[in-house]
This record gives sequence, C-alpha cells and structure tokens, in this order.
Amino acid sequence: MTDTPTPAPKPGKVRVPADALRAFAAALLEKGGLRPEHAATTADVFIWAARRGVESHGVARVPAYLDLLAKGVANAKADLRVESTTPAAAVIDADRAPGPVALSAAADEAARRARAFGIASVGVRNTVHTGAIGYYVSKIAEQGLVGLGFVAGMPNMGYTGVKGAAVATSPLAIAVPAADHAPLLLDMATATIALGKIRQAKANGTPLPENAAATADGTPTTDPEQAVMPLPLGGAKGSGMSLAFELLTSVLVGAPIFAAFHSDDPAGRKHRQNALLIAVDPAAFGGSAADFTGNVDTTLATLKGLPVAEGASGVYYPGERSAAVAAERGADGVPVAPKVWRELTEAAEKFGLTPPATV
Repeated sequence: MTDTPTPAPKPGKVRVPADALRAFAAALLEKGGLRPEHAATTADVFIWAARRGVESHGVARVPAYLDLLAKGVANAKADLRVESTTPAAAVIDADRAPGPVALSAAADEAARRARAFGIASVGVRNTVHTGAIGYYVSKIAEQGLVGLGFVAGMPNMGYTGVKGAAVATSPLAIAVPAADHAPLLLDMATATIALGKIRQAKANGTPLPENAAATADGTPTTDPEQAVMPLPLGGAKGSGMSLAFELLTSVLVGAPIFAAFHSDDPAGRKHRQNALLIAVDPAAFGGSAADFTGNVDTTLATLKGLPVAEGASGVYYPGERSAAVAAERGADGVPVAPKVWRELTEAAEKFGLTPPATV
C-alpha cells in the first residue's frame, strides 16, 4: 500500500504510546465497573479508532462510557447469552453491555461459525453504543474472512418527507482481507455528516455544508446554531438505508427500535442499539483463500494504477489511508486533544490511577 502523510498533531495535543494509552483506558473502565476482560476489550476498540484517526470514537469515549456505567445506562455486569436454532446463525442478547463487549463477542462467534459452515450471521440485541463498527468487521477480516456489519440506533436523523427526526444515523462496515495490501475497510454512516461535526462547527462558528444538517422541524440549514440533526446521505438513499438497517438488525432480532421510539410508550425512548455481523469464508465459494486474497490484491493494485485526476493527491481504496495513520501512530504515539486528556487525567485522579507518560 502507499503510505499517506499524516498531519502533525494540533498545538496543545499530547502524544501517548498506543499500548500505554490502551492500558490506561482499560484501567479507567475497570475502575468504572467493567470486568477486567470487558474493560480491556472496550479499550482496544477505542485505541483502534484513535490510531486510525477516528477521534470521535477513540479515547474521547472513555469519559462518556464512565458516565454511562455510573448512571446504569450501560450494564457493567452484563450476562451475555447466545441464542441459536441453526448452525450458521445466532443472536447475542447483550443485557445492555457496552457495544465493544457485545459486538466483539458477536464477531468471534460469527467467524467461528463461518469457518465451519462457510457463512454465518450473528445478531446483537440490546447493547449500548456500538463504537467504531469497522473494528468488528476488521477482526473478522484478520482471520481471512470477509466481514460485514450493520447497526441500528435511536432516531436522530431526518427522513425524506418527514418533519423532524425519524431514523438513526445507522452505519455499515465491510472488511475484505488482502494478501499484500491493508484490508479494504469501508466504514460509513447513513448521514451526510456526523452529529459531532455539527457540534464542532458550532464551537468554531463555521457554516455547515449545504443539505447536511437541519433544524428540529427538518428544515435544512447551514447555521450550526440552528442545526440539531444531520440529514441522510444522498437524501432518500441514506434514509432508505437507515430504515433497511433497522429491519436487518432490530426487527430481525426481535427488538424493534424505530416503531417503539415513535410510539406513545416512554420506554421506547430508552437508549439502546442493535447490530448484525456477517462473516463469509471465501473458500466456501469454490476457490482457495489464497486465490481470493491474491485477486483482491490485483483489484486494489489495478485501482491504484489508474490515472490520477488533476488536483488529486493519489488514488486510494477504503481503509488504506487510515491504515497508514494507524501505522504512524503505532510508532510515534496517539495524539490526544487537551480537553480529552484533561478529562482522562481528572478521572485517573478520582480513581487513584497514574496517567501514562506522554511522548
């Protein structure tokens, strides 16, 4: 793959070695009530995202998760149960476990069943904030399998033709292993922009892109002071995808979110998320795993060999640049924003922990 230069950290950011930051995050989460193994799993998801430059799902999530645990929104002592009536499919009832705990278990279960039966799907019911779903499909791809993931959450996005928030900014992710390239990793939401981008624009006083966000009644606006929700990517396409993901996750596992949210039952607004992970063994389709990854390499190399458009810095496939960022941050440390570092060190002081040294 072609390494992509990574911008230097913004002034004020500190860099922390990835392994030390992972251990620090795990220690904080354990103090917050998670079992040691669940704390380590959750921290790994955060550091994976932080290393790849996905700051919104990185260590900035640690204080938020501590709050979810303290308030009982997330169940620190969740009892995950696997339900299955057929060898190639299962449902994990998460018992309101944090998403990284539930979806990591689902990824392992899907991979195990796919190796035995060629393809497998595992649904997740009643989890809390799934984190970066690219992590879970990447776990599947690390085992030479193709990973696909869908998530449905609480409605916070417009729907074409509807007044106000209707559906969720539900994401999808696909990871495809390669032999000599970094895996292809497509990880995207069904919204034009993330909610965090709206908050960031408000803090910076910068206008939002056209048709990216809306007021409470669904009127498109570029004013971050008036914007309260994102609009779907591609209009009807993005909103249609979000609704489909609700059917493929929540409805499929018997835990509808959309219909309950828009009902008169106050319990329908209780925070929760559902997911579906699918693992596919390329060898089940007639060729060998080596043939498949070799052909993936050929496809990616062909893409990268195409003429570069004027003004473009290069040709990249999904996940390539974030993999380069991960390699750089793995070697030089993970940058942490001042506000996030302050929140982490304050939590450490509260719990009697010593923060790791910065570099």
